[in-house]
Amino acid sequence: MTTGREGSSAQKGRLAREEVSFRGHPMVRSTHATTMEVTTEEHLTENGDCIIGVRADKGCFGINPAVKEGLRKSGAKVTIRISVGDRTFQTVARGDVRLKLSHPHDIVIRKSEFVSDRTLAVGASAAAKDIPRDMVRLLTSPAATGVLEIEVG
Repeated sequence: MTTGREGSSAQKGRLAREEVSFRGHPMVRSTHATTMEVTTEEHLTENGDCIIGVRADKGCFGINPAVKEGLRKSGAKVTIRISVGDRTFQTVARGDVRLKLSHPHDIVIRKSEFVSDRTLAVGASAAAKDIPRDMVRLLTSPAATGVLEIEVG
């Protein structure tokens, strides 16, 4: 899913935005205490307790260059909104100069400072377990569609 806001300029005073669409899956548990993830993969096992959505339309690699530039600024404020149906959940995290943003399948938001090629942002104020349970119930349906909006400013 794209909007006119996708990849907006990250120039001074402007926010860079990206939207990633994803689908639900019967194995979505959303119980991980320190991370949340969406993946382009179609399958999910019980071990994927941080995964909130599958069949995403992109991983970190596919994120717009303007957004990546903003994410790679140390301390950049990153607002992440997850929308499913009429429900929205928001967390705030930080960018980091160490971000590689090169994984083709996964996007991971972390409460910790750990960085890998899958990491979108660090120091998040929430993880998968913090997503409201009624939203998680929606995400257990393969018919559910969601949007992960990334706003960097």
